[in-house]
Amino acid sequence: MIDSAVHDLLYGFSVALEPHNLMWCFVGVLVGNMVGVLPGMGPLATISILLPLTFGMKAVPAILMLAGILYGGQYGGAICSVLLNLPCHPPHAVTCLDGYPMTKQGRGGVALGVTVFASFVGASWGITEMIFLSPLLVRAALQFGPAEVCTLMLLGLLAGSTLARGSPLKGVAMTLLGLFLGSVGTDLETGSERFTFGMTELDDGVELIALALGLFGIAEFMSSVNQLAPINMAYTNVRLRDMRPTRADMKRALLPMCRGTIIGSLCSLIPGTGPTIASFVAYAAEKKSSKTPEKFGTGMLEGVVCPETATHSSIQGDFIPTMSLGIPGDAVMALLLGALMIQGIVPGPQLISQHPDIFWGLVASFWIGNVILVVLNVPLIGVWCKMLAIPYRFLYPSAMFFVCIGVYAANNDFFQVAEVVVLGSLGYILLRLGFHPAPVVLGFVLGPRFEENFRRAMLISRGDFGVFVERPISAFFVGLCVLLIGSQIYFRLRGAKDAPTPGAGHGETSPHISPHMAPQRIPATPAE
Repeated sequence: MIDSAVHDLLYGFSVALEPHNLMWCFVGVLVGNMVGVLPGMGPLATISILLPLTFGMKAVPAILMLAGILYGGQYGGAICSVLLNLPCHPPHAVTCLDGYPMTKQGRGGVALGVTVFASFVGASWGITEMIFLSPLLVRAALQFGPAEVCTLMLLGLLAGSTLARGSPLKGVAMTLLGLFLGSVGTDLETGSERFTFGMTELDDGVELIALALGLFGIAEFMSSVNQLAPINMAYTNVRLRDMRPTRADMKRALLPMCRGTIIGSLCSLIPGTGPTIASFVAYAAEKKSSKTPEKFGTGMLEGVVCPETATHSSIQGDFIPTMSLGIPGDAVMALLLGALMIQGIVPGPQLISQHPDIFWGLVASFWIGNVILVVLNVPLIGVWCKMLAIPYRFLYPSAMFFVCIGVYAANNDFFQVAEVVVLGSLGYILLRLGFHPAPVVLGFVLGPRFEENFRRAMLISRGDFGVFVERPISAFFVGLCVLLIGSQIYFRLRGAKDAPTPGAGHGETSPHISPHMAPQRIPATPAE
């Protein structure tokens, strides 16, 4: 097995090192690092904007570029969180708790230096995990029938909605909205039109490009455009020599790095968790295992290293269920899944055997891209810090311009522009009401495949719902779904029971951190 994996990995390097593939990998990680540094931007919006660009590209360079944007954005996001106390991406919200206090102590460069190394270690472990676990999952997935696939997708939908940020009920509502949008168009089984309201432009359904750009382009920009507060740049003067950690720093970071790697890799194997939950679980576990938990939040290096390692380990590991089973872990993975489908490639058990150039080229590009990111981050830290000063009034109009160009260039159709406007307005209203739209993409991408396999299972069983519990694999997934729903109800009821009464105290907030409380943006503390 090891010999076969090494042979396949060498083949992947031969694909990834082809000049045009290497160029697009570099473009992806560079753009990802750049948007990761910019406050208010992120890989989700950037991938949405650049998705139309992949229409004219071959499948391999397209997925290499989009994947590079994803993990490149996480590298850049750490810079913004540590230096400015601005978590541009939800996984980095917990990094602010100890990263920014380290910056105010004059150790922001050390935090960034150790973070770059820890991120590379976590990503390398996630890549290794992908090499050996994906083929095993494929062998198991080949035994899946329609009932097993249907229940697995149901688990992914439930996990993606109930484990998302905010209320689980709101997450479920957003997933149901995505399922509804995925059902718009012509029914492939009967040929009848569903929810088209007489508009022939909707016969082919809602376009993924319009959905992504509307929810994560227009809506996110509209919700952030009024944030005109100046960014505190007092601590952004970081030089290259400031990033060099001492031997004592590396010794302190070693065990948290290992723990974060393991936690991130385990979280990545659960559909719907994503890097946000991995980072918060890692921080909570590190604080629990520390001999001085009371110091967390005051500038502990362990509080930066452990969640950052878990984030990168989880991001790379999230590709395992996405590529081998076709089950995305979060909204970004759902977009990557949609990008493959646009190219005519269906992720799943057949991907490795039918498209080895895509799978193994992607695996090899991860290592190449992470090496490029280390090279980009360390010597160019001054450049990235300068970019932090870009005002919103310049950032958002330019982003909106690319949104409009991208959606029209996809099919030269103004109806899709109208779709983006409508979906963007809907997404903005949902954000204002506290409904995060990320589960919508998950439901939209998985919905049609869930419906297709549900129908097949019903035809095979002649309408008997017992087919989902008769076979052990599907019964196992149904049990996990019940356990997930039951645990959410239990923790909600327990949380309501344990909640302090109003006026019980006005002291320091509880040190417990919930992944549902990940802030989108933490205001920078004024310079002292």
